[in-house]
Amino acid sequence: MASRMPRLALLVCDTPILEVVKHHGEYPMIFDRLFRTALPDGVTNFVLDPYDVRNAKRYPELGLLDTYDGIIITGSSATAYEDVEWINKLVSWVAEIAMSRPRIKIIGICFGHQIVARALGGECISNGGKWEVATTEVNFTDLGQRIFGAPSLNLQQLHRDHVPTIPPSFHLLGSTSVTRNQGMVRFSDPGACLPVPDGSMPKIHILTLQGHPEFTAEIVKEVIRARSERGIIDKDTAEDGLIRADERNDGVIVGRVIWQVILQQ
Repeated sequence: MASRMPRLALLVCDTPILEVVKHHGEYPMIFDRLFRTALPDGVTNFVLDPYDVRNAKRYPELGLLDTYDGIIITGSSATAYEDVEWINKLVSWVAEIAMSRPRIKIIGICFGHQIVARALGGECISNGGKWEVATTEVNFTDLGQRIFGAPSLNLQQLHRDHVPTIPPSFHLLGSTSVTRNQGMVRFSDPGACLPVPDGSMPKIHILTLQGHPEFTAEIVKEVIRARSERGIIDKDTAEDGLIRADERNDGVIVGRVIWQVILQQ
């Protein structure tokens, strides 16, 4: 457990749609709510500093970087494989930090998961145009079960791109029927082998998730409705997603695991 107040840098990759902002706030507020709800024993507060990497192209200054325990990369409506300046800069920055700052934990969520894959030897592509939306059961690998403490959990989903393979030195955490790579980890020692002879878990440096532990049913339904009205999500997928969005959501359990990774010494 950390002996001081944890400090987190939130790399904000988008602004949610107007209805979400109106009722739930922007990404800093949405993630703050998740992390406060999931606070582990012994931690009463934390610092969450947002950096708008999409519009303002702001990143933590070098003098502040080493004060952070973790860096979280948010979701985005952007396409992670698009050849545009801000995305290319984000990919390069994540690659540099992952290599030069092994103490700082990196957490990638949805778009962030895809950016981490690109930055560290993998790729992101379209999933054949297939949307994965709303509450979806993620079935874990043996490693995923050890980390999350269950054979499966439910997470909110909102994506149609995916990471098709596991980048070098990463380990798969879980899958769904639509998306094989629902999350992955890289250990602080990239060469660590599993299982460890004494049964312990190697320290995790990077954790990514294709799903959205920070999203509530209300947020997901507002996004589905907006994208359906614009013809981005087809009618059948939208109707099914609006029904499933209210099913059990295990985002807070995932939030607790994220804290465990961030505070792991």
